[in-house]
Amino acid sequence: MSRTALVTGASRGIGRAIAVRLAGDGWRIVNFDLGPPSDGAPGEWVEVDLADAAALEAALQALLARQDIDALVNNAAIAQSAMLEQTTDADFDLATAVNLRAPMICARALVPGMQARGFGRILNISSRAHLGKTHRTAYAATKGGILSMARVWALEYGASGVTCNTIAPGPIRTELFERVNPSGMPRTQEIIGTIPIGRLGEPEDIANAAAFFLDERSDFVTGQVLYVCGGITLARGGS
Repeated sequence: MSRTALVTGASRGIGRAIAVRLAGDGWRIVNFDLGPPSDGAPGEWVEVDLADAAALEAALQALLARQDIDALVNNAAIAQSAMLEQTTDADFDLATAVNLRAPMICARALVPGMQARGFGRILNISSRAHLGKTHRTAYAATKGGILSMARVWALEYGASGVTCNTIAPGPIRTELFERVNPSGMPRTQEIIGTIPIGRLGEPEDIANAAAFFLDERSDFVTGQVLYVCGGITLARGGS
């Protein structure tokens, strides 16, 4: 049976890789993103500013009026790079709106239909930065929050056939990563040097994990967080 997944931020990067993988597995894709998709991105693009709560609510209601949504991948995010003293209230509010409030709004709109059908998959894309990373006050806070929300939803909706899980990527070669971690910066080289498998991750590494969590056969897996990080979450405990 063909199912439909809403993937936020699927125009590029990790979101695009997830959309491509899911489409290859037979999913229909709806992409909520502010910018248009890159060449070859599958599915339907809906232009929406995830920082605008009213616009997002309207887009969700319009979507649900024409089709059921069986899975939600909360992928879209923004990441500012700033030490605490340079982190402004506006920066923090924007990160909260996109990285934390928008996923909650999306899940709130889609869960009732999932419950009614007895099947649903919610996947939140967090980050290993929630464990602690310099220059990421707002980003780490919101990525920790999205992980916690998934655990709450797993408890609230597991009995109705809706699973809620989280992927926490390590360093992944995307436009977002390269913008906040320029290749020439010593800090970026330090990051790569601490990855045990010796390379940056690719968006497809995250897509592989996403496909597992959304699979119908993964119904006994909920409330979990998977670090797809090349082992970097262990590196500081090693030699």
